[in-house]
Amino acid sequence: NPYAGLVSHLRAAWLSGKTRPMEYRRAQLEALGRFLDEKKQDILEATALDMGKPSFEAYFTEILLCKNELNTTLNNLCHWMKDEHVDKNLVTQLDCAFIRKDPYGVVLIISPWNYPIQLFLVPLIGAIAAGNCVVIKPSEISKHTERLIAEMLSCYLDNDCFAVVTGGVQETTRLLENKFDYIFFTGTSCNPSVGRIIMTAAAKHLTPVTLELGGKNPCYVSDCCDVQNVARRVAWGRFFNAGQTCIAPDYVLCSVVMQEKLMPALREAITEFYGPNPQESPDFGRIVGDKQFRRVRALLCSGRVAMGGQTDEKERYIGEGPWSRGLWDHLCPSDVLPYPFSTAPTVLADVLPSDPIMQEEIFGPILPIVVVANVDEAVDFINARPRPLVVYAFSCDSKVVNQVLERTSSGGFCGNDTLMHVTLTSLPFGGIGNSGLGKYHGKFTFDTFSHHRACLHRSMGLETLNALRYPPYNQQKLGLLTATFEVKRKGMCTLL
Repeated sequence: NPYAGLVSHLRAAWLSGKTRPMEYRRAQLEALGRFLDEKKQDILEATALDMGKPSFEAYFTEILLCKNELNTTLNNLCHWMKDEHVDKNLVTQLDCAFIRKDPYGVVLIISPWNYPIQLFLVPLIGAIAAGNCVVIKPSEISKHTERLIAEMLSCYLDNDCFAVVTGGVQETTRLLENKFDYIFFTGTSCNPSVGRIIMTAAAKHLTPVTLELGGKNPCYVSDCCDVQNVARRVAWGRFFNAGQTCIAPDYVLCSVVMQEKLMPALREAITEFYGPNPQESPDFGRIVGDKQFRRVRALLCSGRVAMGGQTDEKERYIGEGPWSRGLWDHLCPSDVLPYPFSTAPTVLADVLPSDPIMQEEIFGPILPIVVVANVDEAVDFINARPRPLVVYAFSCDSKVVNQVLERTSSGGFCGNDTLMHVTLTSLPFGGIGNSGLGKYHGKFTFDTFSHHRACLHRSMGLETLNALRYPPYNQQKLGLLTATFEVKRKGMCTLL
């Protein structure tokens, strides 16, 4: 196996205990902070070259949110690493019972192309904080960002403990043949087939996994709401990063009356955001590549196009972008062709559940609207499908929002907005069922990459206290043993 030596090298470093001291972990985390600061412009340029990502969106998602994760971790690392002392029974009152947060060992992080910095860096922060050695596999689809990570990250992190592997499906397959102690995978499709491949590879070594798989995220809009505010918040969440966001609202569920109100409001919001011709807007991104563009374009046959629908397969958006040209000096022509592809922000009305666009995660700038009679029908529609990564609900009546929350199941939930729940490091992020397995962000990332080891340290003395559990057994010993070990329910009393 071409990666066996690399994994063995990292495992030897981990077994040496090098990554365990808090000072080492902090030093590596602070190095990641320098990477974000010193390579800020390179990150903006690489993401622009890969998918025409506006610098505002790139800074917000690829740099600012990563810095928040990093600073949250550095601010709390000392507390997170401490042993967690737990309750004891009468027999162990003089002993020490605690949970030790051990690193797993050598872990693998496989990241996607849609947020190529954030979605490898956030789990990496937690893996380093937990004391692991890490192999990072960035996506080959966002090739300029992949190159940046491969060439630059080694200048900041300890190469004995952290490594980047590049390549496509074949390289990833060979990499997965090696034994890792934890695998963290983020995909860009609700299709669970890739997740099954990861789990199958992990099962050969009994390796635990976290899977972030996405999904078709429903967005219910009740008849009682501020239509303009809903339109702006839904349009922002749907068309952010040209719709290539796993937590984007995938489709709207609303009544016929609300659909007619939303149409002009969405048109106004899209024009407000991107101007009368979004293709000319520096604030609207592009589809990452030819394969993804053709897949998204094929979905436009669903429902009726209420606005948008234009595509430009041959557009060369990255000719005169708002970013600097420093990275161009290091690229040859073959590196920058083809450029990203263009699909206008599109709204589809009267979409049927059987339409092609409702059969897969869209992952592009298209917003279908499906008509339902009321909130009950919306809930039934959601529950009849695989559980999504997030459910959105809009209403001026908090009872309606809470009703959707209580009667559905999803990885996360956001009421009266989109995307914003992931900006909080205090909330866990993850899927359920087809949308994923496991959670991360903030302390949840640290916990994900930590083995919570149950520990009891007893005294070598006081042996008389142990006599109750030793043979020969009798009824008196059993009664005393029950009295010292039994856990009683609170608030219960015994009538004498």
